[in-house]
Amino acid sequence: MARPMKTVDGNEAVARVAFLASEVAAIYPITPSSAMGEWADEWAAKGEKNIWGTVPLVVEMQSEAGAAGAVHGALQAGSLTTTYTASQGLLLMIPNMFKIAGELTPAVIHVTARAVAAHALSIFGDHSDVMAVRNTGFALLASNSPQEAQDLALIAHAATLKARIPFLHFFDGFRTSHEVAKIEQVLAEDVRAMIDEDLVLAHRARALNPERPVLRGTAQNPDVFFQAREACNPFYNACPGIVQETMDKFAALVGRSYHLFDYTGAPDAERVIVLMGSGADTADETVSHLAKAGEKVGVLKVRLFRPFSVGHFIAALPKTVKAVAVLDRTKEPGAAGEPLYMDVVTALAESMTDGTLPFPAIPRVVGGRYGLSSKEFTPAMVKAVFDELKKDAPKNHFTVGITDDVTHTSLEVDKSFSTEDPLTVRAVFYGLGSDGTVGANKNSIKIIGEDAGLCAQGYFVYDSKKSGSMTTSHLRFGPNPIKSSYLITRANFVACHQFTLMEKMDLLYLAEEGATFLVNSIYGPDELWDRLSRTVQRHIIEKRIKLYTINGYAVAAQAGMGNRINTVMQVCFFAISNILPRDKAIDAIKYAIKKTYGKRGESVVQKNWAAVDMALENLHEVAVPGEVTSAFDLSAPVPADAPAFLHEFTAEIIRDRGNDMPVSKMPVDGTFPTATTQWEKRNIALEIPAWDPETCIQCGKCSLVCPHGVIRGKVVPESALAGAPEGFQSAKAKWKEFDGQRFVLQIAPEDCTGCTLCVQTCPAKNKSEVKLKAINMVQQEPIRARERACWDFFLSLPETDRDRVNHGLVKDVQLLRPLFEFSGACAGCGETPYIKLVSQLFGDRAYIGNATGCSSIYGGNLPTTPWAVNAEGRGPAWSNSLFEDNAEFGMGMRVTIDKQEEFALELVKRLESAIGGALAGALLAADQSTEAGINAQRARVAELKKKLAGAAAPEAKTLLGVADFLVRKSVWIIGGDGWAYDIGYGGLDHVLASGRNVNILVLDTEVYSNTGGQCSKSTPRAAVAKFAAAGKPTGKKDLTLMAMTYGTAYVARVALGANDGHTVKTFLEAEAYDGPSLIVAYSHCIAHGYNLSMGLEQQKAAVQSGHFPLFRFNPNLRAEGKNPFQLDSKDPSLPLDKYIYNETRYKMLSLSQPEAAKRLLEEAEGDVQTRWRLYQYLAAMPGTADAPAQAE
Repeated sequence: MARPMKTVDGNEAVARVAFLASEVAAIYPITPSSAMGEWADEWAAKGEKNIWGTVPLVVEMQSEAGAAGAVHGALQAGSLTTTYTASQGLLLMIPNMFKIAGELTPAVIHVTARAVAAHALSIFGDHSDVMAVRNTGFALLASNSPQEAQDLALIAHAATLKARIPFLHFFDGFRTSHEVAKIEQVLAEDVRAMIDEDLVLAHRARALNPERPVLRGTAQNPDVFFQAREACNPFYNACPGIVQETMDKFAALVGRSYHLFDYTGAPDAERVIVLMGSGADTADETVSHLAKAGEKVGVLKVRLFRPFSVGHFIAALPKTVKAVAVLDRTKEPGAAGEPLYMDVVTALAESMTDGTLPFPAIPRVVGGRYGLSSKEFTPAMVKAVFDELKKDAPKNHFTVGITDDVTHTSLEVDKSFSTEDPLTVRAVFYGLGSDGTVGANKNSIKIIGEDAGLCAQGYFVYDSKKSGSMTTSHLRFGPNPIKSSYLITRANFVACHQFTLMEKMDLLYLAEEGATFLVNSIYGPDELWDRLSRTVQRHIIEKRIKLYTINGYAVAAQAGMGNRINTVMQVCFFAISNILPRDKAIDAIKYAIKKTYGKRGESVVQKNWAAVDMALENLHEVAVPGEVTSAFDLSAPVPADAPAFLHEFTAEIIRDRGNDMPVSKMPVDGTFPTATTQWEKRNIALEIPAWDPETCIQCGKCSLVCPHGVIRGKVVPESALAGAPEGFQSAKAKWKEFDGQRFVLQIAPEDCTGCTLCVQTCPAKNKSEVKLKAINMVQQEPIRARERACWDFFLSLPETDRDRVNHGLVKDVQLLRPLFEFSGACAGCGETPYIKLVSQLFGDRAYIGNATGCSSIYGGNLPTTPWAVNAEGRGPAWSNSLFEDNAEFGMGMRVTIDKQEEFALELVKRLESAIGGALAGALLAADQSTEAGINAQRARVAELKKKLAGAAAPEAKTLLGVADFLVRKSVWIIGGDGWAYDIGYGGLDHVLASGRNVNILVLDTEVYSNTGGQCSKSTPRAAVAKFAAAGKPTGKKDLTLMAMTYGTAYVARVALGANDGHTVKTFLEAEAYDGPSLIVAYSHCIAHGYNLSMGLEQQKAAVQSGHFPLFRFNPNLRAEGKNPFQLDSKDPSLPLDKYIYNETRYKMLSLSQPEAAKRLLEEAEGDVQTRWRLYQYLAAMPGTADAPAQAE
């Protein structure tokens, strides 16, 4: 039977099988498994059917715990059910997993194995999550590649029905889940042949049914629980045999053979590595290479890890084995060894003691750890393990792939060792997150695999920030199968899609001799050479590299694509590489564009097609001189005056050398210094704003909305400007409080992302040139050096006295130094201005608990951190716990603050005689309702510390330890709508009801932004999102209305683009309220599908249409006899469609399903009207002072 060859990633390969073999899928997003749920939702929305000819029902839940509960319930009611998860998500499923397994219920959970957050969060792959559930009773089945992931997914769905043991099928997060590879796709007929219908009927017959009722889920007592727990033993004993039987059935059907343990290598091997997951393919490739050289080595790939079959394991080992290295992709601190190692040692020991060991002597067994958090695992590392096994006393409990200079566990690795196939083309592409490079390369590898007929593999490296940081695409293709599940280290083709990346990083270190280098540059072919560093020039000359260039920015702009240069660069790659005839390549690219972007509208497709047609005429080969001529070299990753930690640690990560960082350089507990983004200087903007002081009205709007805190204002005496560098500008300050002083507005040129929000919001028009405003975009590169000097001078100027500034005025807020700056958020981000505002108003005394999500990633992702400190060294104290528990986490901070303050006050009273009555009285009676009052208390605490310094009394020492809590603290609980509306809502609700003085800031993007734009309960009706491919059929949850029902929480909605003054006022009121506050802030997002330079206009439209009314609910107003609910928006004045159809997330449904879009629009308009009437009713309610007198 002919089966199609398809180029897909591991997630899609698995999701398709699960979709065909399931009736119900309960889903929830978590990286890197989210795409499986997205595929299931998309296929269901299109009406695609499973093998029974019906469309599976796909339901999104509020959390992974909820998804597991839904799976459990669906199974009990008789459906064939699946779900997809990873990491903490899998851990949230543990209670239900015990139940599902304990009830012997067939089911399959597909897991993209990922690191569990410990000292830090990591979204990347290892087996720590899977190993945390190995005692739940689920069978654990491991896949090594996209092809295997598809095949073993089907084997899992088939085997679970006969075994009655639920299966967890896992494959490495990112390395397999996101690797794009050419696979032979199983047909629906194959899935049908593998699924035994009688077993399906038996599953349904065991289900709960009122027609034949049974009871399941009893509570048992000590007299019988133990016995009942042992009753399942026969099923687990039989499971390995059933799995192998299912594998054999699959082999007979499609021709690919699998076993519980698959051995490859020399039949007389003396050294064997045992492992599972994608690393097994790397080991396989290495073993093949070494065996050809006569080395007696082999690799044993573990497929069924639970139940662990000792007999099958022993039988799979070559009888000649003398030494075994067991590699675990996890760390179990404090254990005698990692899980797979312990199983292997146990298996060999038990076989020896019971006399079934077929070897003359038990082989030496050592264990090692590798590949945590997707750390590279290369053939050189495999060889290092085999070399270690040659030794008389090989190191046990070793690590490979890192340099452990603390406990000295690591093995030495010869990095020059390579097993790359010389017939395989290896191409590496460097880009920036959200510039389209990764998307274009995914299309390229599919074209190569399916149109060129070659074996193909694509893997994409990007950090968890996703936008604005470097991405690296690794493409392999050639005539032979590819098992290289590791990054390219020797490239035939290198492309740099963002020229600024070459300023600090050596991108050609991995280029082979004779390679090709394609550069996207604003410099033409005649001037490019002089713009390259000495390091780059040296590589090009010494390695005889061919050099090509194109101004992709200009081509993309001319085609109407803004800065999306992906299509342009993709065309150049195909033109240079000659993989396909040029005409065929162009046709294939255009077809891929239509398929990828068609749902966004024909205009998007046409723009991309225009870029394709224009690309080739702008591609040039550059003549390479015979010698290095550049006057400069790679710039330092951080400035010379940066703190030592940045030179020793951060600089190496910025240079892309983090993989070589030794253990000794790492903080032992995950604690890092703040205020480090100021040293990174990413230089990613082609254009930056320039200030026109003559036109400027000094309103402060540009500074307020700047997502990255790069626009700063100060008012200084004119004398302070002495010695200002060339080009430094100022204007007469338009404040009566600062009469005679100068106002300066300065842009940080190397930290700006070029989003243009500042220009969009500027209300001042240049009267002589109507196209210009008080702030305008200009080319960055020509003015970079000048503006860098101006920025440094600006930082040296004195900060404006905070006590002389009205914190409630936007105009004055620009004079408050932000303590959140230069984050890795998307250009034009709608969230960060709100966070920056918190830091400006309250940052020097703020505790911040941050839910996992976009704000925790751009707020706490290495190499640098944007939370900063003021001149006194004070700043926000920030921490991230988890996604689901952030409200409780922040409340825990508040509880400690309250207790320690109470304790400190008690101690002041006890030590009054030692402290002095006047000081003690002032400390106890301090009014800290204003910033001036807080500063006065700080001065008193400083005096207190001086008096207590050196005191011998134990209580005095204790008071010193808690004295800082005498100064008022501000607790902020920050996160997105996925946290607040969904997974964390239970905790948020409890905290709101607690009465504790915490401030909750919900950055409402109306989707799960961090995991790729999935639907949340905040997603509005009619919007298309991932997990809502057919448009969300239900309305947006009104979190604020629900919070108001307690009557004791300050609740508000704000939208900076609609009313910036209202936003500032709301933040001040919320923080001043002595109790819980909730601010829901409308945040435009890249997931909405429009140019974020228009984000503030869309915020305004959201308010004007009535979609997002602004209001404040302040319980304090009751004491004044007033209505606590204040509706701060005018009646809706903009038709809803005029707002929503500016965004692709709404518009795409009108293109794909116009009738459904029309119906949902009408329902959404009804939502707006209903909500507005309700808010009007609340606003019209009388306060107690206005209430009519009660009749007597």
